Amino acid sequence: MLSRVWFACVFLGLYGACASLSCRWMDHKFRQFSENSLNLLDVMANNSTNSTEDEEENSVAFPHHLYSQASRASAEEKVAFTAQVLKEASALLEEDDGSSSWDEGTAENFLSVVCKQAEELLSCTGAHGHMKKKNTKLHLYFKRLSSHVLKRRGQSAEAWELIRKEIRTHLMRVDLLISSLLAHN
Repeated sequence: MLSRVWFACVFLGLYGACASLSCRWMDHKFRQFSENSLNLLDVMANNSTNSTEDEEENSVAFPHHLYSQASRASAEEKVAFTAQVLKEASALLEEDDGSSSWDEGTAENFLSVVCKQAEELLSCTGAHGHMKKKNTKLHLYFKRLSSHVLKRRGQSAEAWELIRKEIRTHLMRVDLLISSLLAHN
């Protein structure tokens, strides 16, 4: 009898460790939210001026190395990294003082979707609303976007369009990062 109980405990322990990020929301809703956020960004582009001739002059190098590191990380770290990207992107867009040419309702819907996505991802890791370990380099990258692109260009509509494009690239990268987890479940 004792050996059966021990075997059951070992089995449940191993199953729990292997399925620790088997989160129902990630399995069923992540892709829907991801597609929705990308679609909303595209709608925002349609309402934008789209005149960004001197992009190279005030751009901030995309942090490809951070995504490479995240792709080699544990499942929980990938999810936490993705949630931080979503939170940083939404914080950056919340700096809009009305200078962008985006429809306010669309921008608010986008922020709502991205915030919900970040919260749900964090709930899958057990972080419950706060990240366990914040990636400082990622945070500094988003701060540089704010200071080098927005502030140097006076928060112009063109600067906001550059930010929108940058955020779109991030959303596509985190979608790939999380999709790699979903393919393994």
